[in-house]
Amino acid sequence: MTRMSGAEALVELLVREETKVIFGLPGVQIMDALDAIYRDKSIRWISTRHEQTAAYMAFGYAMTTGKIGVAMVLPGPGALNTAAAIGTAYAASAPVLLISGQIESQHIGFHRGVLHELDEQIDIFRYLTKYCSRATRAEDIPDILCHALRQLKTQRPQPTEIEVPYDLWSKRGEMTFTSTERLEPIPPEPEDIKKVVKTMVSAQHPIILAGRGAVKAGVTKEITQLAERLRAPVVMTPEGQGLIPYDHPFYGGNFTLWLNPFFKEADAILVVGSRLRASGSTQLELKYEQKVIQVDCDAGELGKNHRIETGISADAGLTLKALLQTLDKKNASRWQEAEITRLRDGLKRKLEKAGPLQMSIINIIHEALGDDSIIVPDVTIIGHWCDIAYPVNRIRSYVDSSYFGTLGFAFPTALGAKVANPDRAVVAICGDGGFSYASAELATAVQEKINVVTLIFTDNAYGTVSGIQRRQFGGRYIGDKLHNPDYVKFAEAFGAIGIRVEKREELGKKLGEALKANRPVLIEIPVPQMETPWDSLIKD
Repeated sequence: MTRMSGAEALVELLVREETKVIFGLPGVQIMDALDAIYRDKSIRWISTRHEQTAAYMAFGYAMTTGKIGVAMVLPGPGALNTAAAIGTAYAASAPVLLISGQIESQHIGFHRGVLHELDEQIDIFRYLTKYCSRATRAEDIPDILCHALRQLKTQRPQPTEIEVPYDLWSKRGEMTFTSTERLEPIPPEPEDIKKVVKTMVSAQHPIILAGRGAVKAGVTKEITQLAERLRAPVVMTPEGQGLIPYDHPFYGGNFTLWLNPFFKEADAILVVGSRLRASGSTQLELKYEQKVIQVDCDAGELGKNHRIETGISADAGLTLKALLQTLDKKNASRWQEAEITRLRDGLKRKLEKAGPLQMSIINIIHEALGDDSIIVPDVTIIGHWCDIAYPVNRIRSYVDSSYFGTLGFAFPTALGAKVANPDRAVVAICGDGGFSYASAELATAVQEKINVVTLIFTDNAYGTVSGIQRRQFGGRYIGDKLHNPDYVKFAEAFGAIGIRVEKREELGKKLGEALKANRPVLIEIPVPQMETPWDSLIKD
C-alpha cells in the first residue's frame, strides 16, 4: 500500500494504464484532480467548450485506437451534458471512461441545493454504462477505478463511469492498486465448433457477416483466412468495415440487408460480432432454410434480432482460430470469384443509378483521401450513403454512431480521432444541421492544433426531415429549415481555414489542399436536397 491523496491515486493509476490524454471541462469539484495531473506532467489535458464534446472526443480516441478514451467533467449539469456521447459509446461498444466529480460527501442525499447537486446522479449512468460506481472514501478511488478499467477491457467494451466527491480528492490514505487486466476470454465449446464447421463446409453459398465485435477482437487476419478457406464472401456492417480489404476477391460489400445480393444467395451465414440488425427502419428478411450461426461475446445478443440455428457466446478470436484449426481443405462452396465480382459490381451500379450525385461525392472524397485516412460521417444524408458505399481498407478507419444515430457527433468525434492519430488525415463529413451542435469546438481545434478537415454539405435544412415531410406528409414542412452563417467567415473568425466549393469537380482539389494545411479546415459544399439511400433505392 502507498500513502497518497485520492487525486494522486487517480493519476497514478491512469499513468500506469499509459493514458496519454484526458478530455474535459475544468471546475471546482475536480480542481484537485486537475492539479494532480498538472504536477505529474505525464498526461495531456484538453479543455473543451462543452462536456458532450469531451466525451465524444474520448469516443473518437477509443474507436480509432482500441485504447481507453478518458473524459473528466463536473457533476450535475456537466455529467448530464455527456449523456448523448456516453450513450453513443454504449451503442457502439467503445471503451470510454467517464470520471465525474461530485458534491462534498456530507451533502450527498440531503437536497440542500449545493452547487451542481443532482440527487443520485449515478442512477442516470446505470442505463448508459457497463459499470458505474461512487467513491465513499479516498481509499475507494483506486478500487473503483481499477474495476472500471478491467470492465473496459473484458468482453464487450462498453463505457464505465466513476464519481468522486469533491472532498475525497484531497484526503490522504493508504491506497491499494488491484489488477486492471482483463478477465480471461471465454473459449468456444468444441462441440459447437464441430457443428459450425459441418454447417459451413456443406453450404454451397456460405457468407460471413462481420461487425464491431470482430474489430474489437482484432480478427482481421482470421476473417480473411476463413473467407479464403470456406470460399465465402465477407459482408460487413458499417462498424465492421475494413475487416477485409475492399479489393479482396471475397469482399462482399456492406450490410445493406434487403439490397446486398449475397444475402439472397446465401444458404449459410456466419455472423461474427454483429447484432444482426439492419440500419434505419429496415428489417432483415431471410428464408427459413437459410442457416444462421451467430458468434458474440455477449450471450444476450444471440438470437435477439433473428432466428439462429447455432449461437456461440465466446471470444471471437478464440472461436475463429478454433474454426480454422478444425476446417479441412474440402468444402461444398460454389462461389466463383467472377460471380462475386459480378454481384459486387452490380450492387455498385445500382447505388450509382439510385444516387448519382451522392456516389460521385463519395468517389471524389475517397480518391482524395486514399486508404490510410480516417473518416467520421455524421447522421446526414451523405453520411448515410457513406455507411453503405464508402470503401474502407483497414479497421478503425471508419467511425459511426451505431444504432444511437446521434446527430452532431461527427465533428467532435473526429477531433478525438485526430488527437489519437496525429499522423493520419482525419475528415468529418457533416450536414449543416449536425455541424452546428459542436461548432464552437473549432476554438478547441485551433487552440490545441487539432488539424481536422470538416466537410459541411449545406442544403439549409434538416434534409432527412424535409424528405420525410415531402414523401409522407404531402409536403407539409415544419421545423426543417435552417439559417446558416457564412462558413468561410465562421472558420476564419476562429483562426481556422474556410473554403467554399461551388462546383462539385473542385471538391477533390480543395480537399487535397486542405489535407496539406497546418490548421483546421472547414469546407462548405452547397448541395441540393438529396434522398437518403433507403428512399432512393426503394423508389428505384
